[in-house]
Amino acid sequence: MSRSPWLHLLVRGQSPREGWIVQDPDGPDEPRFAETAREALTDAGSRSRLRQESARRRARRDAAVGELSDWEGLRDAGARRRDAVLYDLEARLLQLEAEVSAAGGRLHWARDPAEAADLVTRLEKDAGSAVRLPGPLLAELSLTAPPTGAGEVEAEMVVFGVDAVVAESATVVVLGAAAVRRVARAATVVAVAGIDQVLGDWADLEVWLQLRARSDGERMSPAVATLCGTAPGDGPRSFHLVLIDGGRSDALADPAGRTALWCIGCAACADVCPVYERVGPAGYPGHRAGPAGAVRTPLLEGTRGTAAASLPFASTLCGACGDVCPVRIDVPELLLRLRGRVVDERRANPLPGPELLAMQGLEWVLGDAARMETAQRAGSRWARLAGRTGRIRRLPGLLARWTDARDLPAPPRETFRAWWRRRRR
Repeated sequence: MSRSPWLHLLVRGQSPREGWIVQDPDGPDEPRFAETAREALTDAGSRSRLRQESARRRARRDAAVGELSDWEGLRDAGARRRDAVLYDLEARLLQLEAEVSAAGGRLHWARDPAEAADLVTRLEKDAGSAVRLPGPLLAELSLTAPPTGAGEVEAEMVVFGVDAVVAESATVVVLGAAAVRRVARAATVVAVAGIDQVLGDWADLEVWLQLRARSDGERMSPAVATLCGTAPGDGPRSFHLVLIDGGRSDALADPAGRTALWCIGCAACADVCPVYERVGPAGYPGHRAGPAGAVRTPLLEGTRGTAAASLPFASTLCGACGDVCPVRIDVPELLLRLRGRVVDERRANPLPGPELLAMQGLEWVLGDAARMETAQRAGSRWARLAGRTGRIRRLPGLLARWTDARDLPAPPRETFRAWWRRRRR
């Protein structure tokens, strides 16, 4: 697929606005998933609530999906339509730009969330107002709002994240009534979306809405609002649409990566994930949690950082996420591909990390039967001493990360090889 200069992400964002806190992409790295999830694992009350909520949402989804006689056909249609739009995304984006202008609005291109925040800052200065941003958008833009007055206020300018954008009519789609109330009181509206949220036409939107509602456990979304540019005497006087690349162009270049961008944001994968059910959203550094976050965050941000590199391993690979995905994203396969990328990048490091050294040591031990049996005998003696109650509560060194959240059964007194030799005498 050919690329226009604005479609390919190369440049970092601009300097942050005074009064806002913008996360520095080159700043200190965030902790690994295992470290951020440890607190949630030790909170029995939180785990119980997560388990109950996940079970409730799974039951609602199963009931909503079970009412449709052709749910699988609808999933097929959703996958085909998402792939078709993203395959020809450049043409759709150019179409969207023309339609936004024809509707009296203006489209802005942002290479990443930091540049989007800078665009919002300039638009706010032009509007001369106090800007209102809902929480989910702050997470998308990596912003922390400065202190403002409590409660809802009338604002000259409102910034909000959208759920979808229809290219053929420059229509932004928002699920939920709160955003509609904000927009209705604003003179200037700034809608923010990722380029992967673009749909081709209203037929795409029809399928998208059905899949999203049923995956959320509803027959139809309770509140769907659409906004298209400006109109004399009705709605905002000024309309702006900010589209963020944020690594999506690089993902589009990879056929497997493109499938990850099919995601419609329903969170059905999180509701069936045994890992998410135990740790909740706390362990995921991006603005999406669960299997979708474990794929999208490293895919869009890269796997050089410690936090992003750990996410593909935060999965049991049970396959439940792929089974329930309304657009048939093969999440387990994507997680495996990302794991391979992390391993390849670590191999290229001049100095191997602790995990690689441990794996190389295991390779040496397991490569010879005599060495393996010697290691088994030594390890078995030590493990029986450490696990006199039948459980090993604490492993030494880096291995302690395993026993921080679980007990390890003590090994048997006799290995299988020794038992087999004794039986054959």
